[in-house]
Amino acid sequence: AATKLASAEKLMYFCTDQLGLEQDFEQKQMPDGKLPVDGFLLCVDVSRGMNRNFDEQLKFVSNLYNQLAKTKKPVVVVLTKCDEGVERYIRDAHAFALGKKNLQVVETSARSNVNVELAFGTLVQLADRSRGKAKIIPYFEALKQQSQQIAAAKDKYEWLVSRIVKSHHEAWPGVARKMQPAPEFQDYVYLEGTLKAKKLFLQHVQRLKQEHIERRRKAYLALLPQALDALVPDLDEIDRLSRAKAEKLLEAKPDFAKWFVVLEETPWDATGHADADVDGERIPFDLLETPAGERLYEAHLEKLRDERRRAEMRRAFRETLEGSPFVTPGKPWEEARSFIMNEDFYQWLEEPVYMEIYGKHQKQLIDRAKEDFQELLLEYSELFYELELDAKPSKEKMGVIQEALGEEPRFKALQKLQAERDALVLKHIHFVYHPTKETCPSCSACVDARVEQLLSQRFARPPPESSARRHHGDVDRLNLVILGKDGLARELANEIRALCTSDDRYVLEGKMYELALRPIEGNVRLPVNAFQTPTFQPHGCLCLYNSKESLSYVVESVEKS
Repeated sequence: AATKLASAEKLMYFCTDQLGLEQDFEQKQMPDGKLPVDGFLLCVDVSRGMNRNFDEQLKFVSNLYNQLAKTKKPVVVVLTKCDEGVERYIRDAHAFALGKKNLQVVETSARSNVNVELAFGTLVQLADRSRGKAKIIPYFEALKQQSQQIAAAKDKYEWLVSRIVKSHHEAWPGVARKMQPAPEFQDYVYLEGTLKAKKLFLQHVQRLKQEHIERRRKAYLALLPQALDALVPDLDEIDRLSRAKAEKLLEAKPDFAKWFVVLEETPWDATGHADADVDGERIPFDLLETPAGERLYEAHLEKLRDERRRAEMRRAFRETLEGSPFVTPGKPWEEARSFIMNEDFYQWLEEPVYMEIYGKHQKQLIDRAKEDFQELLLEYSELFYELELDAKPSKEKMGVIQEALGEEPRFKALQKLQAERDALVLKHIHFVYHPTKETCPSCSACVDARVEQLLSQRFARPPPESSARRHHGDVDRLNLVILGKDGLARELANEIRALCTSDDRYVLEGKMYELALRPIEGNVRLPVNAFQTPTFQPHGCLCLYNSKESLSYVVESVEKS
């Protein structure tokens, strides 16, 4: 309770945290070794202490207050540790202060930094009456205000961190120096301290790292179906393999290293590979063992199975059409579908697919029926001898022709295409009186036209050898790029292969060609999707699309290549 202290060249204050580390803290000494005391903070611990009787403490505080009162200096009672305070202890402390004249009480928590400044400010106001009177706020109300203040400061500080820190490679010392002048940083550190500011920074950096890893993961997973399509496009190769054997099969593929990289340390996202730019386009092989990788592998298997089922359904439908007596030339799909469709067909393919197959089959039927009808007209050539040159046959003559041919099956085959049948009759009449290669019903197969074509090829001057090689390449082998996304390229390649022999050979107009197909569905800037390779020089490219999106992909890919 002394009001005059004297201790020359001694520290003005000390804290137990400073013992042994005094040089690490700011040091202030008593001026001239003398220090007058202007007031007292009388602290009362209102928490439930171990082996401590609060009534004994309050008795000690009462005796101490009696000593302080004699100094005539202002006294403020400070209730400490209110964050763990016992309600009865707080109530008893207030009752004690109420019994003293003008004794003010401030509820504080040093740990939560609540009302600490208020306690000192209240004492200063009592010592210096010229200052405004401090408003004393109960602990829980002050805690609520401070929590709101801290929350607002935290939001602003987190905004500052997100604006400054864009990479998960940033370190705290450098970032702290950048943020030092910012009021958002200063306010939050003042309220919560540097350690909590650093903790929020580390949480933000961790979020950035996880976002970076997730972006890499999504990119790898997006590439994985393409890798599986390229390495294991054949269902028979992997259909009954265990996962371990399937992985060994993948590793044994010649193009494995183009798509995958095998890391010494796994998992990939817990190693330096997550940040490495090297092999950024290749998929870490251990990604296949993750749940997402396993799902994509199973989806690849299921897709191959579905493609096989769809191909089988298309083939079965074509066979049904070819064997059905109800499908005749010119019969509309709406009339034929009820005779040839069943539930099994609809399970795997949509109706537009069947309509497309039906349309192709109808074209074959109609072309064949027209050829047969043309033969029929040639067999009945005597019907056309009596016509005048360049005269259009009368209705009566057309009636005679139709009556003569009416019972012929080849005539009846075109009964749903009467207009085309009549046009063939008129075309035949024109040919009878003007038999030239232009009017020949055999069109390009006309012997006169073929003879001219063969003679022109036989006696045409051959181009220079280098030019022929540059423009025509090897005429016996065709290298074709098939470009299209979302399975279009692969599906057409399968359709073409289905028309070839077992060794990918195709006969066109009596000539045998060896086909090499390169379906491309990904980014053509990647080596695995390039149009040309050291072993593949394309003679042409088939571009497929069925939507605006897939057309845009074709345009961009052609421009890039």
